[in-house]
Amino acid sequence: MSKNAKIALGGVVAAVVLMPFIGFWLSLLIVIGVPVVAYLTLDPAQRRRLRRINRREIGR
Repeated sequence: MSKNAKIALGGVVAAVVLMPFIGFWLSLLIVIGVPVVAYLTLDPAQRRRLRRINRREIGR
C-alpha cells in the first residue's frame, strides 16, 4: 500500500470514528478542511511541484 493510500485510509477511519461524537457535518468539514488548509499554506513553488507530480502520476 502506498504512503498516500495509507494517509487517505487514515482520514476515512478518523471521519468514521469522529462522526458519532461531533456529527456528520463537522467531521466532513475536518476531513476536507485539513488538506485544503495544508495546501493553502504551501508557497507557490511547492504548489506547482505538487500539481506537476500529481499530473505525472495520472499519466502512468
